[in-house]
Amino acid sequence: MTDPRALAAARNNAEWCDLMSRAHGVTGEFGAGVWRSARRTPPYYPDAVTLDPAATAADVLGGIDAGSGASVKDSFAVLEPFGGFEVLFEAQWIHRDAPRDGDLPGEVSWSRVEDAAGLRAWERAWNGGRDADVFRPAILAGAAVLAGRVDGEIACGAVLNAGDGVAGVSNVFAAGRDVDDAWAGALAMAARLFPGRPLVGYESDVEPAGRHGFTPVGPLRVWLNEG
Repeated sequence: MTDPRALAAARNNAEWCDLMSRAHGVTGEFGAGVWRSARRTPPYYPDAVTLDPAATAADVLGGIDAGSGASVKDSFAVLEPFGGFEVLFEAQWIHRDAPRDGDLPGEVSWSRVEDAAGLRAWERAWNGGRDADVFRPAILAGAAVLAGRVDGEIACGAVLNAGDGVAGVSNVFAAGRDVDDAWAGALAMAARLFPGRPLVGYESDVEPAGRHGFTPVGPLRVWLNEG
């Protein structure tokens, strides 16, 4: 039986993918067992996310451009090879009980990114100092982009998106610092911005998240059609 925490994580992640896609002018749709987009989604984001372990490859492929470059998040790692797609990577959904509010840790000063200029600086830090044009200002109304600064420079960050009683944690990064600083700051900010909400997300390497109270709750796969 599928862990309900994995179901909540998959739904939350699909909502984040939907928000990112809409920021790029791409409108996805939620069906009974899958979120999918008929147009190609932004880089690093799938064209479909399954929401129910009973969803089939036909449910996914019927609503996306399945050609070269298409990707599918198989949220329960149950799909068999299909339509020229191959497994790009595997990961685990993670869950944590709601963190308690407390002092923000260490010497990192945390705040929420509020405008386009701040988001551009955040994206450069996330992307190793380079512009990527992935994170666009429209996401700021629907998600909390978090920046951790040291001496005024962004040293780590994360994104939180809330929905259906949980908050999703994604894009956790540290630039020149221990990634534990990023996880600790993300948890402290989640307690303030979304109090009482359990946290969900996914990671290929669950160990850093595990040091901050997260538990693996189910596998997922991302499939890619390399064409």
